[in-house]
Amino acid sequence: MPTKLHLVRHAQGYHNLGPEYWSLVDPMLTKEGKRQCLELSRSFPSKDAIELVCASPMRRAIYTGLEAFGSVLQEQQGTKLIALPDLQEVSDFPCDVGSDIVSLRKEINDANLPVDLSFVEGDWTSKTGRYEGTLGKLRVRARDARNWLKNRPEKEIVVVSHGNFLHFLTEDWEDGCKHDATSWTNVEYRTYEFAEEKNGSLEQLDDAPLQETTESRHRRGKFNTSPTREAQKVICEQMLIGWAEQGYPVGTSKESTSVEVIEVE
Repeated sequence: MPTKLHLVRHAQGYHNLGPEYWSLVDPMLTKEGKRQCLELSRSFPSKDAIELVCASPMRRAIYTGLEAFGSVLQEQQGTKLIALPDLQEVSDFPCDVGSDIVSLRKEINDANLPVDLSFVEGDWTSKTGRYEGTLGKLRVRARDARNWLKNRPEKEIVVVSHGNFLHFLTEDWEDGCKHDATSWTNVEYRTYEFAEEKNGSLEQLDDAPLQETTESRHRRGKFNTSPTREAQKVICEQMLIGWAEQGYPVGTSKESTSVEVIEVE
């Protein structure tokens, strides 16, 4: 049975109210965001099949996972949501920087929340090095996250992440400027399988490419076939330029405001 990933963008956070709120560090969910979580919890099909819930350690992603899929954790006694730093958002805007691990651990422990922070290290909030918002680093981080998920024993997994990073994680760039630097709406979920598992004729690839299921594409009004990997590279370059025009210059070098173009093997 191939691994099935249900990828979810977090619910509405205060930073989603407009650029004037981007200065908030690691913002929480709004009242509307909490309502969205409740609606997702009610409408998500086959929750009883979910074996693992993981999320970015950013608070809006953690609380989306807990509020929308808390019943999954409760039914599987001793199961916790796994916080995975590689799933965090990409930019260095304050709203895309997480809370320091000491504060985050205290918040989780004080509320006795079922969250596993064992993968979250002290440098996870640094937007340099591994978490720098340049194409090379983002692609490596997305590849590593895909491989981590692929190597999990669970076969049906919920992943809560962010509008920008989900494009890197899926390598799917269609309509990437439909909203503010993303095509994903809050609490939207899409379902993917690992491409090499779904099609035995494909070569086993180290970057663990994903392929959205036909049912998932139809659910969001896409009835055409998915663009090829080569086509996605072209769309990616176009979308990064569009993001910069929207005021979200992700994928640029630190020395220049121009888009950093990198060949992908």
